[in-house]
Amino acid sequence: MVQAPPRAALRRLTGLRHTSPGRLQLLLVTLLALTALTGLVAGVTASAAATGTADLRDRAQPLMSEAQTVYSSLADADTTAARAFITGGLEPAVLTRRYEDDLERAAAALTSAARRVPADGRAGEAIQRIATGLTRYTALIASARTLNRQGKPVGAAYLSTASQLNRETLQPQAQLLFQEARRAADSGYDDAEASWWLMLLVVLFVGLAVALVWTQIYLSRSTNRLFNVPLLAASGVAVLLVIGCVVVFGHQRGQLVAADRDGSAPLEVLAEKRILVLRERADEALTLAARAGHGPLEEEFRQLSERVTFDDPQLDDMPALMREAADLHGEFLTSHRQVRSLDDGGDYEGAVELAASDDMAQTFDRLTATLDRAMDDRRAAFGSRIKAAGSGLGALIVLGPLLALVIGVLATIGLRARLEEYR
Repeated sequence: MVQAPPRAALRRLTGLRHTSPGRLQLLLVTLLALTALTGLVAGVTASAAATGTADLRDRAQPLMSEAQTVYSSLADADTTAARAFITGGLEPAVLTRRYEDDLERAAAALTSAARRVPADGRAGEAIQRIATGLTRYTALIASARTLNRQGKPVGAAYLSTASQLNRETLQPQAQLLFQEARRAADSGYDDAEASWWLMLLVVLFVGLAVALVWTQIYLSRSTNRLFNVPLLAASGVAVLLVIGCVVVFGHQRGQLVAADRDGSAPLEVLAEKRILVLRERADEALTLAARAGHGPLEEEFRQLSERVTFDDPQLDDMPALMREAADLHGEFLTSHRQVRSLDDGGDYEGAVELAASDDMAQTFDRLTATLDRAMDDRRAAFGSRIKAAGSGLGALIVLGPLLALVIGVLATIGLRARLEEYR
């Protein structure tokens, strides 16, 4: 009876273990298979890590920055529109320009973010809703400004409606976009770490090491030769490959952790604080515009001011900037209390004059500028960390398979020499 080819081949393969040359051939095949797999996986792991790191640098983190820009610009536009409104009549040109710049920045960031996310995802839907809502928001602000110039009180109602649209629709959508961007960044960190490939590579390294050691022990016992120089050299190259992978991947992991700790995490905290202080300023102006006194907006101001602190552990790397921000925020709160004192005492015009004064505007602008400098500092820290994380990965993509090839060649030379002795 003729055996099926696969079964016959398997029978011949298992039969090799019964002879010394056969066992050497099996060891050679095992070493070559492990070497090829190790080299392939080393290159793929380095490639996956490099691709993930580049994607984190070029897509995920920029998307977070764009989402922050949209969120912050919408909040600043709301604040600026309210500040301009309470001045009465023709708005100051500097505030009009700032309001228009906010909308331009938000639109530009939306356009850029739209290119980085799928249109049918949650982030894409948020972008579409913000873009649609911005058209209505700008129309409401334009109506409020026109009526305010004409001295008609109904302008305050249009301003309130626009602010409500900004706060309850546009900003929540911007926050959703930011949350999706943060998820993309977290996914980017996971992709950059290439954990599954790295675990497979570790398993293959262990398998290759065991195979090399076992082969040399077998040869030492069967040939009475203490060392096989080519196999010793192959083991040395394998150690070199392991050390190279440990250094490169260990360095990359460390830099990724530092990029999140020194860049992404503090940026998120700073963006939130900047938006909180902008909402404080908007609440103050909207309260005056509506002549609401101690109403819901003033209560919201109190709650926001309790949340604005600058002693967060994630901001410890910027003590000077955080002290400056805390001092400026304290000055702003002091001025706000004076505004409320004047308004509550019946001096509405005096309260408006103080709220719209250059001194108070400069204090607030210095506060937001300080937070902007802190955010720029953290973006730079992220950029340098991510750049460092990618170093060495490109070389390992080439050197991993190349060193594995050298190991395979040396193993072949070492075992071929022993096989020749049986001919």
